[in-house]
Amino acid sequence: MHKKDLGLAVLIIIVGAVVYLRNPLFLSPINLGNTANLIGLFGLFAIGQGFVIMTGGIDLSVGSMIALLGVLFVDMVGKFGVPWPVAILAVLVIGTLLGLAHGLLITKLKMQPFVVTLCGLLIYRGAARGYTGEATAGFPFGTRYPALEWLTIGRTFGVPHSFYAMIVIGIICWFLLHRSVFGRHLQAVGKNEDAARYSGIRTGFVITTAYVICAVLTAVAAVYFAMFTRSVQPSSHGNFYELYAIAAAVLGGFSLRGGEGSIIGVVLGAVLLQELQNLVNLLGIPSSLNFAVMGTVILAGVLADQQFNRYRAKRRAAMALGILNRQASPPPQADSYPSGHHN
Repeated sequence: MHKKDLGLAVLIIIVGAVVYLRNPLFLSPINLGNTANLIGLFGLFAIGQGFVIMTGGIDLSVGSMIALLGVLFVDMVGKFGVPWPVAILAVLVIGTLLGLAHGLLITKLKMQPFVVTLCGLLIYRGAARGYTGEATAGFPFGTRYPALEWLTIGRTFGVPHSFYAMIVIGIICWFLLHRSVFGRHLQAVGKNEDAARYSGIRTGFVITTAYVICAVLTAVAAVYFAMFTRSVQPSSHGNFYELYAIAAAVLGGFSLRGGEGSIIGVVLGAVLLQELQNLVNLLGIPSSLNFAVMGTVILAGVLADQQFNRYRAKRRAAMALGILNRQASPPPQADSYPSGHHN
């Protein structure tokens, strides 16, 4: 575990202790279960956002993609009678294609990630609203899908399956980012894309893959959210979710400059965000301040990241200067007489 991750874990414990002292319901089984469910839901696509941020890019279309894919999934299962495994596969394929489109526009046409994904945010939200005619997409009244409900909103030992899904995907992504050749290439591209290209790394492929991973994990999250809410209002479903993902990644140590980040960190970032949301609810703070709290957290995370990087840069410079000084200093003068010789 990195020092940043350890510090974030300590902060989570401190915030949790403060909330518990103010309201003991924080540690009630019901509240912990509900909070774990939200951590799993938001953590799924926050991990994907981390891969994109690692490249020095950003994906602003996450919330709108969750709305569009959620509408399509609900209609496929509830309206058209498509078997739910086929519907999930279709949603994953659509997500893959959307991520591929983002990556190719950025790498082949050299468009800015901000512009590409901002356009995606508008296009996907508009498509969801146009497809439903502004109506809410929902399952037919009284219908049940036992296997699908168990998989998505069920619980084992009191722990929501969305949380288990986040842990499993987090472990896979940890190995992918921190223990694979692709992960090393991704970090190299994020630190310096030109240098990575000159060293033989297929930078276009690496960046495009990062956007595909983000879109696929967003598609997974879309299915879980659709089953959690049981209905999808295309004009509001998933609004500002991309901000939660970015905040979780930044809190977890992902640098917006790229080339730096930790999967454990982004999961802890998702935990801290939901803990803060829980704090707002339990302490009776108006829900209208949710975004103010989140904005403050993002700002504090970016400032802390900058200060840490400055401190580390100064420390490296001081160490390098010390080495140069030692190398430049003259060697100690040898004794004029050999050992044991006397006048």
